[in-house]
Amino acid sequence: MEMESNFIKTIMEEDLAEGRVKEIVTRFPPEPNAYLHIGHARAIITNFELARMYGGRTNLRFDDTNPVKEDVSFVNAIKDDIQWLGYQPAQVVFGSDYFEESYQLAVRLIKKGLAYVCDLSAEEISHFRGTLTEAGKDSPYRTRTVEENLDLFTRMRSGEFKDGEKTLRAKIDMASPNINMRDPVIYRILHTTHHNTGDEWCIYPMYDFAHPLQDAFEGVTHSLCSLEYVDHRVLYDWFITHCETKHVPHQYEFGRLNITNTIMSKRYLKQLVDSGVVTGYDDPRLPTLVGLRRRGYTPEAIRDFILSTGLSRINSTVSSEMLENSLRNDLIGKVGRYFAVMDPLPVTITNYLSDEVEWLDVLNNADNESLGMRKLAFGRHLFIERSDFAMEKPNKHWKRLSMGLEVRLIHAYFIKCEEVVTNPDGSIKELRCTYDPNTRSGSGFTGRKPNGNLHYVEASTATKAQFNLFEPLLVDSDSDRPLEERINPDSWKIQMGVAEAALAHAKPGDKFQFVRQGFFATDRLSLPGVPCFNQTVELKSRVK
Repeated sequence: MEMESNFIKTIMEEDLAEGRVKEIVTRFPPEPNAYLHIGHARAIITNFELARMYGGRTNLRFDDTNPVKEDVSFVNAIKDDIQWLGYQPAQVVFGSDYFEESYQLAVRLIKKGLAYVCDLSAEEISHFRGTLTEAGKDSPYRTRTVEENLDLFTRMRSGEFKDGEKTLRAKIDMASPNINMRDPVIYRILHTTHHNTGDEWCIYPMYDFAHPLQDAFEGVTHSLCSLEYVDHRVLYDWFITHCETKHVPHQYEFGRLNITNTIMSKRYLKQLVDSGVVTGYDDPRLPTLVGLRRRGYTPEAIRDFILSTGLSRINSTVSSEMLENSLRNDLIGKVGRYFAVMDPLPVTITNYLSDEVEWLDVLNNADNESLGMRKLAFGRHLFIERSDFAMEKPNKHWKRLSMGLEVRLIHAYFIKCEEVVTNPDGSIKELRCTYDPNTRSGSGFTGRKPNGNLHYVEASTATKAQFNLFEPLLVDSDSDRPLEERINPDSWKIQMGVAEAALAHAKPGDKFQFVRQGFFATDRLSLPGVPCFNQTVELKSRVK
């Protein structure tokens, strides 16, 4: 699916046509302090797809200017996620690669009288900044001389001062109606080991300073970000202008994408993991890319979903059903259709006298013969879904098995229930049925119409299996209640059942359609001979 027309495409096309840029260069700049989620996928796909459309390139640049929260494990996870989505960055770089160049440009601002070292604490800076309706007040250190500022900034770098003791601030306008322009901090002191530079630095640039400069260093033409940075754009341009970078990038903002009943906050996701509400960042109920991958989502489905939501200048919310529909559309023709019974009810075919198992040749997917064929077992002892039987036909719409009714077992024969064996407590222990050997699937039999079509698993060749069934993790997505009160207690149910023999050695990540059940993927914790399957998505949308 190609990206539809949008305002950023229009800007890019005009920039190329009028010669303002020769090549489209974008970047994806994640902080390596968390796992990426479906919201990040929008930024990834938007940047890579737009650059690709115009023969340009996209860099992966890790915004690692806050070493306290960053870790190399996140770096590796982000690289894996981008590769899994199908993209290859032109360059993989780190913001820390530019620490020296950024430092020298900060020195340039000091020499131009546009930056000063400030001794105010973070709380004092916030107080001096003012409000949306009141102008800020100048720091008492704003009038330091260029020489004094150069000396103090050099000593900041050498490690002479403690964390928070001093900052470097841009000297702009404390009365600006845009609070971001009221002498923002551009360097702070942090005595901690950095994942990439070790202990080489103890001062780190703030995002608003580092971001435009790094874009300039890399030749980024269109710096795409979310709407909360609209008010930061004037500061972005101020740094580019006054640092006199050779290349001039431009920032453009687009709306965030929210999905109903889906947590789209790194802070909340971390809270769920740290509190043990979920099993980890790859919990199949989470919208993290590692979680979606484990659940069985495909990169093609995620790309289709993101591109189908479009791109605009406003934040938008779409139903989670859109994402699920993209997955169904992707999987329907590319995975095999197999049999699994999650709540087994034993069935004995009383007139099937042979103890031999009959192996039927069946297509793995009738809509895609390239997926080949397999052997499906049929015999005297079977399992069907307990919900597929009723003692008495409930209504005229019942298209399953009942006493005296005849149904077709898919790929096999017609069977009729003749007797129900019960346990002492009255629950059903076993069904005793007869079959018609003349009704084998593919034989051309057209004598009568069955009361439905059921899947089954032959008992002697069945493999025990675990099925992880999921519902939305959140009960609601717009409530003001605490997060822990909004968690669905039934979001993960474990069902033990059986699967056909061909699934006994399914490998982690293998995907299937279980006939009449839904789409499933083999979990990473699955063991040979005892497969574990994650429900990826139901066969049909829950929305009526």
